[in-house]
Order: sequence, then C-alpha cells, then structure tokens
Amino acid sequence: MTEDIRQQPQYTTLRAIEDRKMQLLREIRRDNEKINKLRRQLFAKPEPLKKGHRMQALMTTGAGMLDGALLAWKLYRKFRK
Repeated sequence: MTEDIRQQPQYTTLRAIEDRKMQLLREIRRDNEKINKLRRQLFAKPEPLKKGHRMQALMTTGAGMLDGALLAWKLYRKFRK
C-alpha cells in the first residue's frame, strides 16, 4: 500500500513543468473571475424603486403602522380595567 492513490504526472523537462504551471495559472485566474462575478451579483445594490412602487411601499408601511397603533389602543383599553 505504498502506492500513492492519486497519479502524479511525470515531468521530464523544464518545459513540461512550465506548461503545466501556465495551465494551472490560467485555471486559477478563470476561477477567480467566476468568483468575483458571483460576489458582485450577491452584493449588488438593488435597483431604485420606480415612483409607483415607492408610493406602494409607503402605503404598505403606513397601513402597518396604523394597524399596530390600533392594536396597541385595543390592548391598552382591555388591560386598563
């Protein structure tokens, strides 16, 4: 069991080593570009809301606040007694 499980390439010349090194460097750079592209997509700023969407978001927030205020008032009246 002294055999290495992975087969190691046998290099006979310096040129073969340099070629393999350049191939690995290209693969590393290609992978790095893919990683950078995915990271930019992950942390990209969302597009600004259009005027109609902004108004809709404001109405939704306002309705949520009104609902919360009404709930607080009802709870206050119930537990005040």
